Amino acid sequence: MNPIIKTENLNKTYHLGNINVEAIKNINLEIHKNEFVAIMGPSGSGKSTLMHILGCLDSPTQGNYYLNNLLVSSLKKNQLAKIRNSNIGFVFQTFNLLPHLNTLKNVELPLLYSGLGAEERKKIAKDILTELGLGERLLHKPSELSGGQRQRVAIARAIVNNPAIILADEPTGNLDSQSGNDVLAIFKSLHQNQNTIILVTHDLNIAKIAQRIIYIRDGEVDHGNICL
Repeated sequence: MNPIIKTENLNKTYHLGNINVEAIKNINLEIHKNEFVAIMGPSGSGKSTLMHILGCLDSPTQGNYYLNNLLVSSLKKNQLAKIRNSNIGFVFQTFNLLPHLNTLKNVELPLLYSGLGAEERKKIAKDILTELGLGERLLHKPSELSGGQRQRVAIARAIVNNPAIILADEPTGNLDSQSGNDVLAIFKSLHQNQNTIILVTHDLNIAKIAQRIIYIRDGEVDHGNICL
């Protein structure tokens, strides 16, 4: 089976004045459909840079990135945006919800470009929110929700388009332990429903819920033991 994600000698260099900073170096990895993979490393290890490239939010300086067998590493920004919107659902540590929109409208947003009618968009968003236990919070704005509820809204928004990949960046970082456990249970359930999940974290206890852990240290995949 061809991997859903494949990278070949992926490099990303940032130019800060006269200084070049190599954020990631020679990253080679494969992730297959329906896998649950954690990308783990300490702050500054390069995992966030790798996440941005895998999520088509950025492009590598060198190397190849294949998503669903398509070479996306050389695409222009508008092409990347199209690939990103149709293939990847994002869940961020800071939720990234629009504060002026209610829960239902936040989740409907990714469907605006799908060609669906307003009523169908509303029904899909409502059904997903209800499944995640937010059926009574449809008209609440983010400021009226707890952290755990806001993250569940963010998860609903990430999966509403049925993306090929769910990419979660420190999704429990702003939550208390109980809310964090609830969110991790949702990711486990999504994986059991055949979703491909990439979870970025610095916490080994969180990474352990994945099938496989990819360690990043000093911008490179660390195949040996790692001390965090």
